[in-house]
Amino acid sequence: MTANQVVRTVVSSVVLVLGLSACAADPAPSSAAPPVAVCVPQDGSSLAPASGVLSGVNLDWEQETLQEYGKALGRRPAVVVSFASFPLSSDAAANLEAAFEQVRTEGGILLLTLEPRAGLAAVTAQVSDDLATTLDRYNRAGVPVIVRFAHEMNGSWYEWGQQPAAYKKAFRRVAESIHRIAPGSATMWAPNYGGGYPFAGGQHQAKPQTQDFLDLDTNKDGRISGDDDPYAPYYPGDEAVDWVGMTLYHWGNTYPWGANVVPEEGKFLQQLTGTYNGAGGDDLAVPDFYAEYGKERGKPVAIPETAALSIPGRAGDEELAIKQAWWQQLFDPRIPEDYPKLKMVNWFEWNKNEVEVDAVVDWRATGTSPIAEAFTAHLPEWFRYADPPQPCDPGS
Repeated sequence: MTANQVVRTVVSSVVLVLGLSACAADPAPSSAAPPVAVCVPQDGSSLAPASGVLSGVNLDWEQETLQEYGKALGRRPAVVVSFASFPLSSDAAANLEAAFEQVRTEGGILLLTLEPRAGLAAVTAQVSDDLATTLDRYNRAGVPVIVRFAHEMNGSWYEWGQQPAAYKKAFRRVAESIHRIAPGSATMWAPNYGGGYPFAGGQHQAKPQTQDFLDLDTNKDGRISGDDDPYAPYYPGDEAVDWVGMTLYHWGNTYPWGANVVPEEGKFLQQLTGTYNGAGGDDLAVPDFYAEYGKERGKPVAIPETAALSIPGRAGDEELAIKQAWWQQLFDPRIPEDYPKLKMVNWFEWNKNEVEVDAVVDWRATGTSPIAEAFTAHLPEWFRYADPPQPCDPGS
């Protein structure tokens, strides 16, 4: 689930950078002039914390600035998500610049979600190099970037969906440019949770008798079903991927979804580890994402988008009960010790229409004071936030 974002224009350009980047001071000149601190980009391979989990947010930039959200949360989020069409249109480039300036001012990592709406063929080597050059400039201004390219590619609802060969080729192209030109940035591969795969009925569902269909029929029984692997055909390879992530929401407990209902106990970790068998169906055929892509491949694991469905005015459980039950699963005290590869969780802070349930869903955790107070009161001590930004010069 994504939305095109129009970032609110930053009121003033402030030459500040996030505390997550390192700064080195030039030697002081012989005069009394103060030393000039020069930004040194943090290595993109070291953005995962040694311990704990990065706490992040998907902002509705039209409705709220990063500074406003930080005040509501009482903390500086460590990760801030921004969406952009790719190749970057002039509007997308301007919005991305505004998002960068806000992160530069407030601190944190920018998680850039690239949406190739014109199709994967438009992701050329030149387009990828141009992007990486921009990211290198951001890094040198003190803003690390993680690029989540063409997320939820295993779904059938996006223009880049269910095209494994073309997807992997495009991902590798973008990754090569980033690793070569912007070493202060990193990549993230992030499918949708595999329950319900292959998500039949979407506009971009793989067609029978095509190579894509054959590639996705992992058990070679002549059809694509929940018995096929919803992740492996799309994996671009360890060299291209720095982070692995999964979109994982509570949409309700039973199909066709959209009910205001408290999530089942343990649902989050069960879905992350391929052990869910509950009201939403038997998903035991879904692989253990955490083990296969986090532990076995040694990649930091992210939940780049998550929240719990609450539809205002619809009958059912109360908003606080629903959201609290979900975030308490995200804050499970077992996570730091039992799931140490889980390094990022980003709440989806939007109030928006969702075509899947034909209703406006309030996903927010800080939308009202009572919800925000409960959410912030439950934030675990092992969540990590952005340090205050430090003034420094991007250099040449």
